[in-house]
Amino acid sequence: MNGREELPVMDLPNGPGAAAVLSAGIGCSLVAVLAIAADKSSVIKYLMNFYPPTGPLSGVTTTTIVVWLICWFALQCLWRKRNLPLARIRAIAVGLLIVSVLLTFPPIVDLF
Repeated sequence: MNGREELPVMDLPNGPGAAAVLSAGIGCSLVAVLAIAADKSSVIKYLMNFYPPTGPLSGVTTTTIVVWLICWFALQCLWRKRNLPLARIRAIAVGLLIVSVLLTFPPIVDLF
């Protein structure tokens, strides 16, 4: 050895990281879904209007952040000591992100 002590490698579970990635995908898709719902439904538009100067966008973003944090916390609690298939979770999260981006384009939104 070169005079340095080798540190043991810790095998950490990937569940907390997977929880963060999947909850981000869920949050992204929820923004798009709630924005469309608030645009198309007068009842949801009224319910999402938390702060009148910004309109229903205030409720859409606030609700999404709360749901995202709850999902992250719940998945973190469920998966904190587990090793999960990250490729599958990443694919689901990217799929949710792609759907959310597509749902923000007017030609697609107008289909609903």
